[in-house]
Amino acid sequence: MNFNKRKLLNMNSTHFLPHNFLAEKMILSSILVNPESMSIVIKQLSTECFYFKNHQEIFKVLVYMYQKNQSIDIINLTTFLQEYGLLQKVGGIKVLIEIVNQLPNLSYIEKHISLIKDKFLRRTLIKLGYKLINSSSITNISLETLLFEFEQQLFNLTSTITPSKLTNTTELIPEILVELKQKVKYPNLPGLRTGFYSLDSLTQGFQKSDLIIIAGRPSIGKTAFSLTLTLNICKLLKVPIVFFSLEMSKEQLFYRLLSMETNINQVRLRSGKLTKSDWIKLNKVVKLFSNLPFFINDCSNISIQDLQTNIKSLILEGNQISLVVIDYLQLIQFKVEKSENRAQELSQITRSLKNIAREFNIPIIALSQLSRNVENRPDKKPILSDLRESGSIEQDADLILMLSKNQYSFDDSISKIDLTIAKQRNGPTGAIQLQFHKKLSKYIDFQ
Repeated sequence: MNFNKRKLLNMNSTHFLPHNFLAEKMILSSILVNPESMSIVIKQLSTECFYFKNHQEIFKVLVYMYQKNQSIDIINLTTFLQEYGLLQKVGGIKVLIEIVNQLPNLSYIEKHISLIKDKFLRRTLIKLGYKLINSSSITNISLETLLFEFEQQLFNLTSTITPSKLTNTTELIPEILVELKQKVKYPNLPGLRTGFYSLDSLTQGFQKSDLIIIAGRPSIGKTAFSLTLTLNICKLLKVPIVFFSLEMSKEQLFYRLLSMETNINQVRLRSGKLTKSDWIKLNKVVKLFSNLPFFINDCSNISIQDLQTNIKSLILEGNQISLVVIDYLQLIQFKVEKSENRAQELSQITRSLKNIAREFNIPIIALSQLSRNVENRPDKKPILSDLRESGSIEQDADLILMLSKNQYSFDDSISKIDLTIAKQRNGPTGAIQLQFHKKLSKYIDFQ
């Protein structure tokens, strides 16, 4: 029994790693018999997808010949292998003749490609399992790091399983026409409605898998704006939302939410100096909040791994999360590996957030600070380069919204705020105006 176990754990054993010898020969034969088939094969298979070393060498040479526009046939392949001393390495002329003599049916080429990919992915999964076993025995690697790396590699592996499908316009036309008719009959935004008409008109709502950045200088009202958005979406669509607050406690956030919804001044609300009518409003709002799928995490030192774990836990509990909000980006920890500087670390964080948005197919909103450069500009208008460590944020974000105080603001209690769409990957840029009621921590459309 012990002998069999040791044999099973031996990665060099060819008996236990999935492979399909015949499918590999059929693909190589297809290329030699019909070189045009290489244009199909090269898009879906790499050298590593072949299990047998001699098949890897042959495929590598065929790819080289194809890319150099050299004629592909058994004679040219044999000559190439002889000139570079590879003929014996692949098994000699006998192996090449066996491959050509397979006489492949080209109509089955996609099936053979699928078989090879299936075995390759299974081998990769097995190797990943061995790597996890080996890493788990190294105690100086944190469990958090180990699980995160495993999840990332597993995600990368699952991403390769779904092949890209080519579609021609003839197939698309009926689908698009049906979609347009539905939109005319039942007008609706393709993304999450924010409750701000002007913003929704420009963005068509927040789209799935998008990374959205809301940026501004300190005290401009970034948290208030994100809370207003979150509450609007939650009330309008009744969809589960997770709010990660790295700076404020859940109690502070809830007081803000109460103030926004009841229109009771925050100072009065916190002091408890409430009238009878205030209590009536509060009771109604508390009932409303008790039925909203709104989740708050106020851990101050949260990491990317923690974010991912929290989202997965909620989904496993049956909550179909529709939006994640993070307040704010620069406070997120990245615990997998130490970077040379914070800019590189932030680059890894924004890339990870984008991957999480894609993995769960949900929009993620991350608040971000703007640098002091905006204060030195006469018009005080923020631009993309004002983002702290702007390179990675600008690159990974699908939508960047920037808040700035309008110079024609009314007074200290009600500010006129400019919301600039500085970047939108799939739509126009532009600016809209909002009103910020500071005492209520509440944003509304400009009246």
